[in-house]
Amino acid sequence: MAEFTALQRAVRHLAQERNAVILAHNYQVPEIQDVADFVGDSLGLAIEARKTDAPVIVMCGVYFMAETAKILNPSRTVLIPDPTAGCSLADSITLRDLRRWKADHPGAVVVSYVNTTAEIKAESDYCVTSGNAESVVRSIPVDQEILFLPDQFLGSWLKERTGRENMHVWMGECHVHAGIRPEEVRARQEALPSADLLIHPECGCASACVWANGRGVMNPRTYVLSTEGMVKHASSSGASTFIVATETGILHRLRKEIPGRNFIAADEGAVCGYMKQITLEKLRATLRDMAPTVEVPQEVAAKARIAIDRMLAVHA
Repeated sequence: MAEFTALQRAVRHLAQERNAVILAHNYQVPEIQDVADFVGDSLGLAIEARKTDAPVIVMCGVYFMAETAKILNPSRTVLIPDPTAGCSLADSITLRDLRRWKADHPGAVVVSYVNTTAEIKAESDYCVTSGNAESVVRSIPVDQEILFLPDQFLGSWLKERTGRENMHVWMGECHVHAGIRPEEVRARQEALPSADLLIHPECGCASACVWANGRGVMNPRTYVLSTEGMVKHASSSGASTFIVATETGILHRLRKEIPGRNFIAADEGAVCGYMKQITLEKLRATLRDMAPTVEVPQEVAAKARIAIDRMLAVHA
């Protein structure tokens, strides 16, 4: 492992001075991942945010993740190095959109992906991640109508997995995952026939690449997984090469934690500019100045916490 740079050492020193815990998403740049106390996916970050006893939480990720940390830790200081780090998927549905959708389907259960704003979570019955979405959907009575939002590809995957015909799916998408095309993935597979293919369910290529001839039968050596699921699968798989269809930031963690294996991006261009807005310079400034802080209105946080707690309960 490479030694810390002077800037990384300065960040760690400030974190100790402030008694701060640094949480970083898997899609952060390598130098941010390397100084973090915990690196993980959305669910992992939520769990760590709730578990920590540090008075200061620094979220190196996009803004909805910082909101989630604040909702779970209302009495602690939550910081984000760049509050303009947004999410195209979270932006694909507004509060007005959701309220109109609910009005069109009275009595439906609202299941929201964690990649949503706090106000959307507050209007939801359940919050889910890609790792536990199937378990949550299966836990809802089969005759209960469901509104799933905002990711159309994860929603389509869930409908296929559960056979849930009474689940309506919002037509939102992550622009990065939607841009990973089936032809790119197939070209990688043809070049590397012995590789395991790891696909995030947000990918636009998922349906085309996952299913063999006939519904419900998956192609061999193909696995639909959350980013945390990808790490777990790769660490236990007998394969030596993995094609990874998600944002490329995960490759740093995979190579760092599982040396000796070959990890190849399904699409080298699958880069989230929002995630890359967090830099070491901004992180140092945030710890130095104890700003920008993240606040969520109390009434919004109280409602959103119910949906998030249901998510965490399913994980447990």
